[in-house]
Amino acid sequence: MNLQHVFVEEAEELITELENALMELENAPETKSLIDRVFRAMHTIKGSGAMFGFDTIASFTHHIETAYDFVREGRIPVNKRLIDLTLEASDQIKRLLDSSSENESPDTGQLDGIVSEFQLLMPTHHNDPQTLSNETQNQVDTQFYTNQTNSIFRIRFRPHVDIFSSGPDPGVILEELRGMGNITIVPQTENIPPLDKLDLETCYLFWDIILTTQKPMDAIRDAFIFVEGKSDVTIHEICRSNEDSEDIRKRIGEILVERGDISPSQIDAILKKQKKFGEILVESGLVSSPKIESALKEQLHLSNNKANSTSPSIRVPADRLDHLINLVGELVITQARLSQVAGTVNNVDLMNPIEVVERLTGDLRDCVLNIRMLQIGTTFSRFRLLVRDLSSELGKEIRLITEGGETELDKTVLERLVDPLVHMIRNSIDHGIELPQERETAGKPRQGTIRLIAEHIGGNVVITIADDGKGIDPETIETKAIEKGLINTESKTEASDMYKFIFAPGFSTSTSVSNISGRGVGMDVVKRTIDDMRGSISISSRKMKGTTFSITLPLTLAIIDGLLVRVEQERFVVPLALVEECVGLSESDIAKAHNSHVMYVRNELLPYVRMREIFSISGPRPAFEQIAVVHADGQRIGIVVDEIIGDHQAVIKSLGRIYQNAAGISGATILGDGGIALIIDIPGLVQCAVEHAEDNHTSGSRSIRSRSSHTSGAPMTSHENIGHPNKEVMHDYCHNEQ
Repeated sequence: MNLQHVFVEEAEELITELENALMELENAPETKSLIDRVFRAMHTIKGSGAMFGFDTIASFTHHIETAYDFVREGRIPVNKRLIDLTLEASDQIKRLLDSSSENESPDTGQLDGIVSEFQLLMPTHHNDPQTLSNETQNQVDTQFYTNQTNSIFRIRFRPHVDIFSSGPDPGVILEELRGMGNITIVPQTENIPPLDKLDLETCYLFWDIILTTQKPMDAIRDAFIFVEGKSDVTIHEICRSNEDSEDIRKRIGEILVERGDISPSQIDAILKKQKKFGEILVESGLVSSPKIESALKEQLHLSNNKANSTSPSIRVPADRLDHLINLVGELVITQARLSQVAGTVNNVDLMNPIEVVERLTGDLRDCVLNIRMLQIGTTFSRFRLLVRDLSSELGKEIRLITEGGETELDKTVLERLVDPLVHMIRNSIDHGIELPQERETAGKPRQGTIRLIAEHIGGNVVITIADDGKGIDPETIETKAIEKGLINTESKTEASDMYKFIFAPGFSTSTSVSNISGRGVGMDVVKRTIDDMRGSISISSRKMKGTTFSITLPLTLAIIDGLLVRVEQERFVVPLALVEECVGLSESDIAKAHNSHVMYVRNELLPYVRMREIFSISGPRPAFEQIAVVHADGQRIGIVVDEIIGDHQAVIKSLGRIYQNAAGISGATILGDGGIALIIDIPGLVQCAVEHAEDNHTSGSRSIRSRSSHTSGAPMTSHENIGHPNKEVMHDYCHNEQ
């Protein structure tokens, strides 16, 4: 990865930080910390751009940074116009980054237009001589940021009293130093006499100078070459910016001693006259001595913890991380095979190191998976701008509230989650939240609210998108479903089940089509994307109160904890996060249910499906079968298998192109004996059962295999339009004769 790519990545992160700060600043325009965040982001983009050769970005960003410098001084107010202009500037910086990677020339007309708009916001006196010009400041900042090994120098420049008559003007030397980097000049006036004794030809001043520069010591000495013998100059390099990031702050006494302004003995004498804060508290009777001792111990622990918690970070290309994940996956598979082989050999000396390898492999797996974990807050923050732009376009007043931004998810899951969240938030803005006038008429606040919440529940992450809009009317859904032939007029479907039709392709309750939504395209893609990630999505809504979408996702897509099961000689893995319990199924249980696909589990009627029938696996079923009770789309379903083998950690392998769309299968894994086990997609398996029931209902006992072009034992391929589980159809399936 070259340095320009590093800058582009950092600039994209800074733009995200900038947009987040702007969204918060718009709601709290008087917050100084937010103004400082915007200024720092712009300042860093400008400096880094100059350092890596992105001069156009550096020059353009400099103007916005200058404007926010005036904002920090209170000379430009924070208002909607300023926020809009800054967001436009942010978009332009993104385009400049894109054009640089594609070797395209930037549109200077748009850049100049935005700069002109910012200049109109400037106070009329911003070109005062006391204010450093844009060109000079840009030159200084460019010099400051084009070096990765800046040094900080302490300089004391004490001209002789007769320098005005026998040497150059000290002000010229100070200006030369100013051009070398970031400088602070402190004049010392202690030798200036009273006015009646002042001699205009005598130099009474001397200067203390702190200079951060890329220049070496010799270059700084050269600035004083013409005053040698006419002044006393001391130059000390006090630190380098590329040294280890330790706390280099010094106490004021240490600095004065180093400069020779005071002696260590004088410092000690002064300190002995002072009392410690704890002693003052005890003497005042506010706290007891043991409490002070306890607080000191806690302070020591915190200090030690802070000292030990400092750790550097590095950037790693994503493809290298993915390769590492694959290698760890192969290691997990090999370790499983090794453990299985060792189990057949009765050798204690062999088993001990095998157990150590197993433990180390597990630790390595957890460590690598944690490396891939990213906080979801970064993804959440990008939706603030989306809500702002769309609500403004539609004439609505909407605020976005996010919670649980510190929740972590696998990088791959986060990347695939963005598009579904964008679509659902757009739907909430367009269909859910009403216009301000409508909300006031309904007794609601003018401003609508969308909540985006993430939280860990068990081994999953649950993401909730909730709005306080008009909700979803089940009757409207039913009418649309009847029009599209998804249900008939005689069927009775509960209101909660009606919401599932929203995920049907081409289904929309909107009476009008806009450029945002209303075509019925997207929610089926959302459902399919969530299913592909082995997740689930549910809907709850109350008319005129709002709608809530809940997405449940696994933490990672690389390695999962599963339940290994067997049907004949075929083995499958059921995601353990979806398994509630395991029960047995005997011939007597089947007889009690009159050969129907149902049984009572804990006084609750449980429908079940046989994997043997779904995948057309030949062979007689055993007298005693086993059921893995799972939950899918809010329902409890039993998955009947010949044997439940036990827990298994599955390293997920993608299927070939021929089987990528196989219904009921989400991937495969390699077992310890080298065999292959298919990973079951529970929602897809339930859908297979529904289609199986429809086939049996319409064409007798025609099997799923008859509609598949695969060879024996291969899973059926999914259809273009699967639809959704229907209770009537499931009821028919569960009551088919054996």
